Amino acid sequence: MLRVLAVDDEKPLLEELLYLLRSDPRVRSAEGASDATEALRRITLAVESGPDGPDAIDVVFLDIQMAGLTGLDIARLLAGFARPPLIVFVTAHEGFAVQAFDLKAVDYVLKPVRPERLAEAVRRARELLARPVREQRPEPERAAVPAPRRTAGEAPAVERAPEQIAVKLGGVTRFVAIADIAYVEAQGDYARLHTDEGSHLVRIPLSTLEERWASRGFVRIHRRHLVALGRIDELRLDAGSTSVRVGAAELQVSRRHARQLRDLLMRQATG
Repeated sequence: MLRVLAVDDEKPLLEELLYLLRSDPRVRSAEGASDATEALRRITLAVESGPDGPDAIDVVFLDIQMAGLTGLDIARLLAGFARPPLIVFVTAHEGFAVQAFDLKAVDYVLKPVRPERLAEAVRRARELLARPVREQRPEPERAAVPAPRRTAGEAPAVERAPEQIAVKLGGVTRFVAIADIAYVEAQGDYARLHTDEGSHLVRIPLSTLEERWASRGFVRIHRRHLVALGRIDELRLDAGSTSVRVGAAELQVSRRHARQLRDLLMRQATG
């Protein structure tokens, strides 16, 4: 069972998070800290007491934007410990996800926190803690990036073409060609990639994919959808509302994106 520290400088949100954590049968204890200083003091005591000590902490559920040190600052400090507790970020801001997973976060939960989503984060942390110590720092589920340059004498890194994105499912990693993706659907702090053969869930915010794939012809049409411009089969206007057909799917276009989308499709048709 997990020993948990929850950190948030907004007291009502901290109390709600603690209530949800204490309701989970996999959590042995859940204590709170309302600022970064208190959190670091508690974590330092936990590390010094050891994994079997009275002050031990297995997982820190950590807000990002707080007065003074941010949650990301705390995570960077914890990276210097030999055996730091696992970290789950709990935040209202999806834009920090890439940095969070670079810091080996177990999970990234968006506020308002849904009980089933928090339960999934608890499950992931529990599974990681059950593994040998050397395997307990998770690898982020992110798009593959070009390997860095290496100097003479270094072992060559395994390279993966940037035209693909890594998708993990049940311990198996598949590489999906970005050119095969027709549209992307936001699902909380995940994104679902839709291809002609099926769909794949990745732990990447839609806003991050929008930024990365703009040069590949993907455009935002709604707060929930990102579409490959070349995969749009029809543009439909009906009583002031706009939608597009992408294969068998009909997707709504929000008013703020409708004009830009029409202009892009016209340019594509006449270009």
